[in-house]
Amino acid sequence: MRPRSLALAAALAVLPLTAVCLGVGTAQAAPTPNASARVALPQTVTPAVARSHKQGDVPADRKISVAVALKLRNTAELDRFLSAVATPGTAEFGHYLTPAQFNERFGPTQADVDQVRTFLTAQGLKVDSVSANRQVVNATGSASAVAAAFGTHESTYSDPQQGNRSFFANDAAASVPASLAGVVEGVSGLNDHTVRTSRIAKPDAATPHATPNGFGPAGYDGAYRLNQMGADGTGSTVALWEFDGYKSSNLTTYDSQYGLSGPAVSTVSVDGANYDAAPGGGQGEVELDSEILRGVAPKATQLVYEAPNTDQGEIDMAAKIVSDNRVSVISISWGSCEPDTTASSMTAVNNSFKQAAAQGISIFSASGDDGSRDCTRSTSGSTVKAVDFPASSPYNTGVGGTNLKVSGTTYSSESAWSTAGGGVSTQFAKPTWQTGTNVTGTMRTVPDISSNADPASGFAIYTQGTSSPGWQVYGGTSAAAPLWSGYAALYNQKAKAAAKPALGEVNPKLYAVANSSAYGTALHDVTSGSNQDFAAKAGYDQVTGWGTPIADGLTNALLGTGGTTPPPTGGCTAAQLLGNPGFETGTATPWTTSTGVVDNSASQAAHSGSWKAWLNGYGAAHTDTLAQTVAIPAGCRASFSFWLHVDTAETGSSAYDKLTLSANGTSVATYSNLDKNTGYVQKTVDLSSYAGQTVTLKFTGVEDASLQTSFVIDDTALNIS
Repeated sequence: MRPRSLALAAALAVLPLTAVCLGVGTAQAAPTPNASARVALPQTVTPAVARSHKQGDVPADRKISVAVALKLRNTAELDRFLSAVATPGTAEFGHYLTPAQFNERFGPTQADVDQVRTFLTAQGLKVDSVSANRQVVNATGSASAVAAAFGTHESTYSDPQQGNRSFFANDAAASVPASLAGVVEGVSGLNDHTVRTSRIAKPDAATPHATPNGFGPAGYDGAYRLNQMGADGTGSTVALWEFDGYKSSNLTTYDSQYGLSGPAVSTVSVDGANYDAAPGGGQGEVELDSEILRGVAPKATQLVYEAPNTDQGEIDMAAKIVSDNRVSVISISWGSCEPDTTASSMTAVNNSFKQAAAQGISIFSASGDDGSRDCTRSTSGSTVKAVDFPASSPYNTGVGGTNLKVSGTTYSSESAWSTAGGGVSTQFAKPTWQTGTNVTGTMRTVPDISSNADPASGFAIYTQGTSSPGWQVYGGTSAAAPLWSGYAALYNQKAKAAAKPALGEVNPKLYAVANSSAYGTALHDVTSGSNQDFAAKAGYDQVTGWGTPIADGLTNALLGTGGTTPPPTGGCTAAQLLGNPGFETGTATPWTTSTGVVDNSASQAAHSGSWKAWLNGYGAAHTDTLAQTVAIPAGCRASFSFWLHVDTAETGSSAYDKLTLSANGTSVATYSNLDKNTGYVQKTVDLSSYAGQTVTLKFTGVEDASLQTSFVIDDTALNIS
């Protein structure tokens, strides 16, 4: 029998989808009969306290507003569902949940909310609101009442690294009664130190120009082939995540200049915030986001969510967007460096991001404009390697930056922008889908993708100058995030027309494309330039991720068309479509295989007859393939089945040798030595999403340098009905 060997190629072992390093989801101690016993809530103190000077006590009667975050339920099942709903070929792929369905399966219960409400009221706090997804209970009270409720003390501080800026904060970790330990995730609002800043960069002074200077829609749409998608965003709705306001007249001027028209931009207030009457210093950010999005997807509906620039405001904005269920894309151009952000607040926001993924909402977040030292302009300083949140959330697609060069409106070349954000998260574990990066370690890396952001090759934006509005040139990853959000709006329009699911959580699908033969036609691989600590290189890097969009090619890859042959059309008569399904002709045809795969030796028995396909089993580093191309008629349900026997000499719990089944280069199922069995097991993959297309089904078996694993396949069938 052929020996088989397995390498550490699979050593990026399966990790929890978002294991937040502060212990999120870990078991809590059971409530104690002692009603006065309390349990500390970890990571509820802002890191700035350790570096700042205490000035005194917060006045006892000062009003403080807090957000009490509640834990999700059934988190193991949630992680399983999120993986399945984003993986082509699974029964749950693309079957997204409504907010009500998410709440029923995974959200806090009404009893949980009532328990927290009763506690807060008993402590003299006023419950102001409960988020529609029941994840956040907001309350206000005096500083003395808040301190008593959460077992801490509120003090005033001055921050020497921010010009002795004054702020208030709790001195030690908050706590709650032990009876609430299984319900409460964390408490935010106990400090007002963390402020989210925009990821925007300008090459010139704020003095506006009389005419546009920089990339307009024709430039970036042409360079990235967004104009080749045959879509304009009709039917898509995008949320802009903002902490400031905008002037509608500026957006109208931009539209008029470039001949754009679409639904009027509207504002959604969070916690009473509405900055539009008197926008502040972030006005340029909001208008940049809206104008870039309009330039990519002019017919998409834009909802500008405006929230207070506080931990509580950010948490409430996330909860409101997913509960409103009005959008399929969220564009985020604001953030804070991880070391300066209270981890419990990040967890609360991330829980709503999990809900977004379950509901099929794509999220694109700017990776930052301070390179791999994201805290350069904040408390921790320029010596700290750090990444930006929310871009570091595993449920966000982090968007880095490049310098784009064009010939007219045609792509010429790109290099990494020297201050594009990127690096390694200290809060979130590496997700299972983050493979093929050649980056070692157990933590998530960012960015995932990128696009033009260097202000030297910036965008023409109409916004407020020093004294009046006018044309300015803006860059920053703030421009890259809405560009990609616009792409998602175009994609969703195309997917709906093809009766396919919305893009949803992007990264699992994006990484599958990047690790397939479609990579070169879907994304521009940026290989030159660097930020402070990381250099661009072939494939993935921590400056540009996998690269920048080739929009039409990426869409083909994501939709599963691959751009190979014209899709077939016609009716659907029940049939089995594969040629030589049991390999009994004694030859491979019409299969294409590596040497020796179709086999009738006695070493491994066939499931039926004498012949089968035997991949691997050599006990040495080896790759085998087995593939067949077939046309699936439009309007059919399609199911691919096969019998699989896995024989291995491997032991232990690591997946050393792997068998991957792909459809047009997209992985739809994976098996390994861990699936060993004594006989054959039938496997079935739903390929209905490929109806109306020509699809290449390909098995790829890879084993490492020692200990054989044999993947034996027989009696295949592709049945349509």
